[in-house]
Order: sequence, then structure tokens, then C-alpha cells
Amino acid sequence: MVTAPANLVPLAQFASALRSRMRGPGGYYNSGNALGLVVGFAIQIADAPVGLQEGSAVITAMMDHFAGSRGTVALTLATLVFFCGGEAYHRAWARQDPPDLALNRLGDFLSGLGAIGLGIALLLLGDPLLAATSGLLHALGKFGSTFHTPGTQVPVWPAAWPDPFRSAVLASRLPAILAAAVALGWALQEVWLGGSFAVLAMPLTLLGCYALWTRADLLLFGVGIPRQISTC
Repeated sequence: MVTAPANLVPLAQFASALRSRMRGPGGYYNSGNALGLVVGFAIQIADAPVGLQEGSAVITAMMDHFAGSRGTVALTLATLVFFCGGEAYHRAWARQDPPDLALNRLGDFLSGLGAIGLGIALLLLGDPLLAATSGLLHALGKFGSTFHTPGTQVPVWPAAWPDPFRSAVLASRLPAILAAAVALGWALQEVWLGGSFAVLAMPLTLLGCYALWTRADLLLFGVGIPRQISTC
């Protein structure tokens, strides 16, 4: 019998844990959350004034990134709530049977709270359009999913159409995706004119985050998976 080298065992365990994490929407949501958080913080550190001592620069960058203003504080709190929502989704979908409906609803509820915080943050940061879509519309979709029983028809909503609340969450992402795509276009133009490739980091990261979050949204529709949320 052939056994794997001892130094490959931790790698195999990590790969197994990662596959388990990505089984449902929670892994995709929190992967996007972590990606945006880490890259955003790294960019903040990279932009720190050169004159500051190294330790002081990192601390200052950390404070500015997470609590530099009322808007960033609201964004930090919203991100923490989103992480909790992602964990609730992960636990709901961790078993092989249909996802746990109560935990799935908890994920929806926490995501709705996070969306409210995100909307407040975007409003404080001077972006009312994204506050209305990524915040208010997203929260409407998540809270609607919290209290709506899957498979039950919503009044005035055609039964043949996709779930209206899950659809609202998807729709809430479109303006932000468009904004990130436009930002990427401007960044590419800047690079073409001789600018630094670093300007591509944030728009590419945002598009990557939205790809992960959209994948999670679609999983909650039941698209691409063999199991459905049980309403029994």
C-alpha cells in the first residue's frame, strides 16, 4: 500500500477542509469577504507615507482602514456581520442532507443586517446610489428570504419567475459590478499610458469578490446543486 509523504498530509487536510468550506454558499460569501478585506488592507499599507516608521505606518494604516471615519467604522462592523452570516450559511450546508432551514434563515437575517450596515457605510462615504442598491435592496432581499417560505408564491409575483427575494439580492450587485468594471477600464487605460499596475488591484479584487458572492447567491436559488432547501 502506497502512503503519502508525511509533509503532504497537512496539505491534504487543508485541501479537504477547503472543499468542505466551499460546499455551500457560506464558503463563497466568506471567501469574497476575506479577499476584499485582505487586499483592501494591503493596499492601505502600501499607500502609507514612506516617512513613517514601519511599525507606526502599519498601525496608522490599520486604524485608518478599519476606523478612520464613521463610514469606515460602519463598513468594518458590516463586514463582521457578513462574516457571521457566511458562517451560518456554512453550518446550514455542512451536512450531506438538504441544508438546515433554520440556520439558512439565520444566514439570511445576518446578511440583511450586514447589508443595512453596508448601506449606512456607503451613504457616509458619499455613495448614495450604491447605498440604495448594495445596501437597501440587498437587505430587502435577505430579510424577505428570512421570512419567506421557499416554494410559496409571493402575491403579484408570477409563479414561473425565480424567487423574488433571491432575485433582489442578485440585482443589488449589478450597479457595484458595473462600477468596478468601469474602474477597471480606467485603470487599464492608466496602465497603458505608463502607470503602475498596482491601480488594477482594487477593481480586479472587487470583481473577484462579486464573482464569489454571486456564486453564493445562485447556490441559494438551488442552481447547480443536487439538493434543495427542505421546507418540511
